[in-house]
Amino acid sequence: MKVLVIGGGAREHALCRSLSLDPDVTALYCAPGNAGIAEVAELHPVDALDGEAVARLATDLGAELVVVGPEAPLVAGVADAVRAVGIPCFGPSGEAARLEGSKAFAKDVMAGAGVPTARSYVCTTPAEIDAALDAFGAPYVVKDDGLAAGKGVVVTDDVEAARAHALACDRVVIEEFLDGPEVSLFAITDGTTVLPLQPAQDFKRALDGDEGPNTGGMGAYSPLPWAAPGLVDEVMESVLQPTVDELRRRGTPFSGLLYAGLAITSRGVRVIEFNARFGDPETQVVLARLKTPLAGVLLGSAKGTLDELPPLTWRDEAAVTVVIASHNYPGTPRTGDPIEGLDEVAEQDAPHAYVLHAGTRREGDTIVSAGGRVLSVTATGKDLAGARERAYAAAARIRLDGSQLRTDIARTAAEG
Repeated sequence: MKVLVIGGGAREHALCRSLSLDPDVTALYCAPGNAGIAEVAELHPVDALDGEAVARLATDLGAELVVVGPEAPLVAGVADAVRAVGIPCFGPSGEAARLEGSKAFAKDVMAGAGVPTARSYVCTTPAEIDAALDAFGAPYVVKDDGLAAGKGVVVTDDVEAARAHALACDRVVIEEFLDGPEVSLFAITDGTTVLPLQPAQDFKRALDGDEGPNTGGMGAYSPLPWAAPGLVDEVMESVLQPTVDELRRRGTPFSGLLYAGLAITSRGVRVIEFNARFGDPETQVVLARLKTPLAGVLLGSAKGTLDELPPLTWRDEAAVTVVIASHNYPGTPRTGDPIEGLDEVAEQDAPHAYVLHAGTRREGDTIVSAGGRVLSVTATGKDLAGARERAYAAAARIRLDGSQLRTDIARTAAEG
């Protein structure tokens, strides 16, 4: 089939890489893509938020499946526009994508579905904000109700910092702090059938030891050797299937990728947040381990035929991703710096380690930085220690002036 992927980050590079290795994919396009994606897919310019433009491009290319990567186009209804011209699309409708687009909507769905989550208040006035902060106490968890590119959440012991973030949002969700390790679990669904993927853990803080500000994610690993054997089954039963069933009951069926961000608390599994698309950087490690060809699974979601597919199969290997970020990230990042060492990784570390591009662009013969998170160095190994060693060895070959990375991705899990 001919496949068009919408987006231009490392998540889309990971998707394109997997699709390019799928023998059923005869042509692969990406819009707008990036310098790395250009090596595996044909790039086309498009405004990813313009549903009609995306649908027109898909029609012109003869695409038989469109995969919408980022959250903003999904919330904007791009998947609806593609389906309206008769092309199968992997990704929820704009209405169903509110599960990520509005924290308050997600809380309402969870209440209806009986899904365990943190107690919370939705606040729109300074008085409501103060009352909620007082009710829960520190650590304060304050979430912008809308999309914020992974940076809309503040967790702090400083009540003034919590209040300042809350006041800067039009509508805010303030909730109790959830203790325990965090887990990301993806599931592919067609609105009825739910196929869970393998769990992963990502690292949101900018600096080693989970210090510094929240980011979009500085690294990830999978599998989770410390997780209970029945974790996926438990989350399927208590979170994923009930949420999909509730959305269908409401007349807004959810098809595409349902991402549950979970806390494994002393009182059991609790949902921190839902996303309506593959997460970044967890996608990089989860797809590195997926053995089943990807295109047929995504098409099954888009066409409502997941129940006809055989069970997913997985490689025994572990995977680790280390994000290389630009100078000053997650503040205003410096861009336009040349990136060196990519050829060295391809020559010396493949196929066990490879580089997925996030914020890059080509200027003549040079690839330069073009965003905050620039590259995701991904590696596989027989265990986490081996995958981690390969990822950091490959990352050490990359030269980007002023760049930063965390040195402790998967360290504790690998040592445990």
